[in-house]
Amino acid sequence: MYRFLLSSRWLGWFALVCVLSAACTALGMWQMDRRDAIREDIGNVVNNYDADPVPFEDAADLFESYDPAREWLPVEMTGVYDTENQRIVRNRPLSGRAGYEVVVPLKLSDGTAVVINRGWLPIGNDEAGRPDNVPAAPGGEVTVVARIKPPEPTLQRGAPEGQLASIDLAAYQDDVGYQLEQGAYGLMASENPQPDVVPEAAPKPSVDEGPHLSYAMQWFAFGVMLFIGLGYAAWQEAQTRRFAAEDGYDDDEYEDDDDETYAAHPDPSSRRRPRKKRGSTQEDEEDALLDAQGF
Repeated sequence: MYRFLLSSRWLGWFALVCVLSAACTALGMWQMDRRDAIREDIGNVVNNYDADPVPFEDAADLFESYDPAREWLPVEMTGVYDTENQRIVRNRPLSGRAGYEVVVPLKLSDGTAVVINRGWLPIGNDEAGRPDNVPAAPGGEVTVVARIKPPEPTLQRGAPEGQLASIDLAAYQDDVGYQLEQGAYGLMASENPQPDVVPEAAPKPSVDEGPHLSYAMQWFAFGVMLFIGLGYAAWQEAQTRRFAAEDGYDDDEYEDDDDETYAAHPDPSSRRRPRKKRGSTQEDEEDALLDAQGF
């Protein structure tokens, strides 16, 4: 009954379903990969964000070479801000608001210079392309607790004088003219002494995984449903052929159904062959004879 599945048409449908199902599976795996990456980031937040600050002497290598597993780890360091080389980083949205971030080198007693992101400022109203006021970093010696963050890539766009397009540590180093630590920068958690006016602190990152798992399950389900739909279509075709066989058509004769009929009725359930007209019975012949004789 299901020999028709070996026809070129049905093999073509099967190949198409396999390709589409493979695409659905690939999209599902992509969503799972995104979920794994987010779960890794969440793990770093949970493990590191609220940890006790580590002295710079024990974490100096993290600013030389970035370790993803130590992102958000608080590090305590003491030094002097290079306020003359403070910069603002443009195009930094926060909670749906446009704004800037303030970065400044912190020079430590051993000569090391670490870039500190002091926080966020809203876009200004007085002058286009700048915040209205950039709070000055405190002068003199300051103790800073900052969380490890990776440097950002170079962007193919410029920035006005006194601004950076991104926290690209290599570009910042070229701008200030002396060595800055290139492995990571610090996102400020606190500083002592703290000025009366400071940039807005960055909020704690979300630990929500998002909808990636449900999206992945939906793609996998679509891939399975394609095969279920093909199976249902094959069952319909088999039923149509069974009805045709009951009317006296064999499978070979059914296969000879012309292409125009199929094109007009692609649904197998709509392509049922009309029943053959039954031959005249003996009673019909007798009635015809009587009619001919005038009875």
